[in-house]
Amino acid sequence: MNKTKKMMMSVLTALVAVSTSACNDENLPPKPDDPDCDEWEWDASTGTYVCDDDDSSHYRHHFYGGRYYSSKRKLQQSESYKSYQRSAEFKARAKSGIGSGTKGSFFGG
Repeated sequence: MNKTKKMMMSVLTALVAVSTSACNDENLPPKPDDPDCDEWEWDASTGTYVCDDDDSSHYRHHFYGGRYYSSKRKLQQSESYKSYQRSAEFKARAKSGIGSGTKGSFFGG
């Protein structure tokens, strides 16, 4: 195997390792069980799930406290969400990297 192939294999192996660790769901809360949305994406910047079901009337809406919010701004104006941001749960996720603003990976994790 020539040097270029070895280097490319090393880069690919590293990317796969990073992406699988970035997609680790064990530290996330369970996905919402709501009949209005079948697909969810974690938004680390808000510490909430976003409906990723393009057939849903709530597509790209944030879901928190049993309610949908049509924008990040409306979510952040909610008193219950403000309380969540002050909670130990939210701060622990932010400290561990979850909720620190990074979103996904090369492979959509």
